[in-house]
Amino acid sequence: MVRLNKIYTRTGDNGTTGLVAGPRRSKSDSRVEAYGTVDEANAFVGLARQHTRELSELDSMLMRIQNDLFDLGADLATPDTGEQPAYEPLRIVAAQVARLEGEIDRLNAELEPLRSFVLPAGSAASAALHAARTIARRAERHMVALAETEGEIVSHEAIAYINRLSDFLFVAARWANDRGRADVLWIPGKNR
Repeated sequence: MVRLNKIYTRTGDNGTTGLVAGPRRSKSDSRVEAYGTVDEANAFVGLARQHTRELSELDSMLMRIQNDLFDLGADLATPDTGEQPAYEPLRIVAAQVARLEGEIDRLNAELEPLRSFVLPAGSAASAALHAARTIARRAERHMVALAETEGEIVSHEAIAYINRLSDFLFVAARWANDRGRADVLWIPGKNR
């Protein structure tokens, strides 16, 4: 169990932060940027949940996702050095990706077919889920950039999870818009 007795330590006052393992890194480091953006996505999922209380099935899914996002942050904050660690680090696993896929399929089965791109609008829940989706996509870009950096490892499962999450949030946003019936459709060139 995590125990936080003291919130400030002053150890980051020099612009560095401690990962779960390894040397301190700059707060502008690409790994810190990746897990920081995952944290931001998690906060926006929490904000969306303020509008999904009456949608209990969706709200339960979002609560599981918030927990997964903490797992993902822990995964990213514990760099894989290729050496055997003294303890089992927390990693995203294929079952978490598969669960998201099942939930996407579950929600998508009830949606009206798409005939146009949708605007990130409609109900408050939908708009908040779209905001979380865009942050998840940014987290994915940071994670992919990190994975492309020499000496840095990001697991396939971690990248698959964040990619699937943005798909889930898109479908969930439509589902929150009366199963897609209240989607706000893009009309190309409408205001020319």
